[in-house]
Amino acid sequence: MKLELIATATFGLEAPVKREVEALGYKIIKSEDGKITFLGDERAVVRANLWLRCADRVQIKMAEFKALEFEDLFQQIKAIPWEEWIPVDGKFIVNGSSVKSKLSSVPACQSVAEKAIIEKLKETYAIDRFEKSGALYDIKITLLKDRVTVTLDTTGAGLHKRGYRQNAVAAPIKETLAAAMINLSFWHPDRILTDPCCGSGTIAIEAAMIGRNIAPGLNREFVCEQWEAIPDKLWKEERKKAFAEIDWDKTLEIYASDIDKKAIKCAMENAAEAGVLDDINFSVSDGAKLDFGSREGGIIITNPPYGERIGDRNSIDRLYEGFARFIHENPTWSMFAITPDKTIENKVFGRPANRRRKLFNGRMEVCYYQYHGEKPKK
Repeated sequence: MKLELIATATFGLEAPVKREVEALGYKIIKSEDGKITFLGDERAVVRANLWLRCADRVQIKMAEFKALEFEDLFQQIKAIPWEEWIPVDGKFIVNGSSVKSKLSSVPACQSVAEKAIIEKLKETYAIDRFEKSGALYDIKITLLKDRVTVTLDTTGAGLHKRGYRQNAVAAPIKETLAAAMINLSFWHPDRILTDPCCGSGTIAIEAAMIGRNIAPGLNREFVCEQWEAIPDKLWKEERKKAFAEIDWDKTLEIYASDIDKKAIKCAMENAAEAGVLDDINFSVSDGAKLDFGSREGGIIITNPPYGERIGDRNSIDRLYEGFARFIHENPTWSMFAITPDKTIENKVFGRPANRRRKLFNGRMEVCYYQYHGEKPKK
């Protein structure tokens, strides 16, 4: 079955998500704020959920149309072939949103949509009452400037829920954001990578999974695994392929440190759960005292502490001074840091970043500062 699929993305991460979809071999139809639309089939639903590292979730685009009246909304949603996806015992729910649309009442839109779906399924299954005791089908009705997009979520819990983070320290970074930071740095597994403020270890763990080519969704479940419309054999085949594609022979040099002993213990437990504990060199150490000897061409990717997280300005400034000293003494190293702290450019480098990218860590607006080191001498 030919499908239009949508990989949703946090604002600012559309580019890495688009690259991931293209790397899976799928044709991009449209790239816009917060979502990448591409063509696929049932197997594409499985592969996208298993392999996308930076996206938030994978949706099936059921329909798109203009609606100015509730009757328009009802008839257009009823015309969708819901019986191809939802069985007689399907537990379907309808969520909605409306922005700058004539149909501005979200509860009313949700009610109309649900009635339309029920009427369509009544005609198909010839019953008047639905038990909704089976698999979950999460339907979303999005109205934007009178344009309605109807989607069916295939993911369930967001794609950042890899399943390995059993323990977390204060203000942990999302797994999808950590993966995107690595993606945007264009780090290669042959290079040294370090996170001197590793917290629960997310950046280092995501880097190890990328270096080993471990599918991020390999050890979790997705809501659409319970659907009759997506054959179970597709999941078995794609998981088997994903296991076969893991590179167990690759030598990685990834370092993760934190001044907090409890954070390192937590990070090591998470790395063990992810299956990459042996790929990361963990240590309790001061991020202000980075030392890699005469090694060249390394990369620092980090989410340093800031006021909202620890509130100790003196400690933050001392950390920045340590970063500045290390980068000055090691010009071939690159540094990538995500923070809402706008003083980092002056205090660490004394110059603007090579690139900046506005992102969101949860609901907090942050900036991803990207500094590129000099090319190492051969």
